[in-house]
Amino acid sequence: MATHEQQSEEEFADEPTEGGVDEVEARVGLAYTLRQVKRDSTARMGFYVISLITAIAAFATVDYYLLDYALAEAIPFLHHPERDPDVIEALLPPVGMENGIGTGTWEYPLGTDHRGRDILSRMIYGSRIAMTVGFMATAIGLVGGTLIGAVSGYYGGWVDDVLQRITDTIYAIPFLVLVIAFMSAFGRDITYAMVGVGIASIPVFNRLIRSRVVSIREEEYIEAAKAAGVKDRNIILRHVIPNSFAPVLVQATLQVGVSILIVAGLSFLGFGAQPPMASWGQMLAASRNYMLPAPTFSIWPGLAILVTVVAFNLLGDGLQDALDPRINN
Repeated sequence: MATHEQQSEEEFADEPTEGGVDEVEARVGLAYTLRQVKRDSTARMGFYVISLITAIAAFATVDYYLLDYALAEAIPFLHHPERDPDVIEALLPPVGMENGIGTGTWEYPLGTDHRGRDILSRMIYGSRIAMTVGFMATAIGLVGGTLIGAVSGYYGGWVDDVLQRITDTIYAIPFLVLVIAFMSAFGRDITYAMVGVGIASIPVFNRLIRSRVVSIREEEYIEAAKAAGVKDRNIILRHVIPNSFAPVLVQATLQVGVSILIVAGLSFLGFGAQPPMASWGQMLAASRNYMLPAPTFSIWPGLAILVTVVAFNLLGDGLQDALDPRINN
C-alpha cells in the first residue's frame, strides 16, 4: 500500500511544471508569433496599415491588368489615372480648400495634378507599383541571399571564400549607384528597378543567414542527419534554413519598406516608373515645380511613402520582439 508521501509525489509528477515542455512548445511556431504580434499595439497598427494598402494595391492591379480601368470609370470618385479629363482643371486643391487657381470639389477629393488628373486615383494606382516592387524586390534578395548564405556557411572553406568575396563586391558598391548602373545597362523600366533593388539587397540577407548557419551546422541534429546519410541539399533546405530563418523574416519585413523607399527615389530621379504611369515617386518628381501654387500636390504622395515605410518598420519591430527568446522567456 502506498504511503502518503508516495501518493503526494505521484500527484506532483502528474502536474505540469512551470517552464516544462508544454510551455516551451507554446513559445514557438506561427500561432505563438501571431499572438505576440497581436499583443504589441504598434506592430498591430503596422499590420493593419499594410493590410489596407495591400488590399488597395490588389484592387488597382486587378483593375489595371484584367478590367482595363473599368472600375475607375464606374466608381464615381475614381478616374482614369493616366488620362487627362475632358476639361482640364489643373492644380485644384483638396475638397474644402482654396488656392489661387480654384476651389476643391468632391469630384477630385485630393485635388488634381499639373495635368488635371485626379490625385486620389493616381495615389490608389500608385500603390500597385509600390507594393509590387517592395514585395518582389525583397523576395529576390531574400531567396538569393538565403541560398548563398546557407551554402556558404554550411560548407565553409573555399566555397565560403568565393561566395563571400562575390557578395562583398556587391556590398562595396553604394546601393543606389549599383541599381542605377544596372538600369542604365538594361533599361529605365520599373521591372529592371525591381530586379536591381533585389540584387543589391542580396548581401544583407546573405550575411545575416550565414552567421546563423555557421553556428547551427555543428549542432547534434545536423551531425545526426549527416550520419544517417541525408544529402547535403536536404539538410540545408529542411534543417539549416528553417532553423536560421527567424532573423531573416524580421529583416525581410524591414527590407520591404526600404525597397519601396529606394524605388520611389529612383522614380523621382527619372528611373523606374515612367510617365504617364502612376507611381508615388514619379508624382513627387512632377510636384517639385508646383510647391508654392499647390503644396498639397507633393504632400499626398510623400505622406503615402512615409506611412507605408513606417508601417513595415513597426511590423518588423513587433516580429523581432515576438521571435526573440531573450525577450519572451
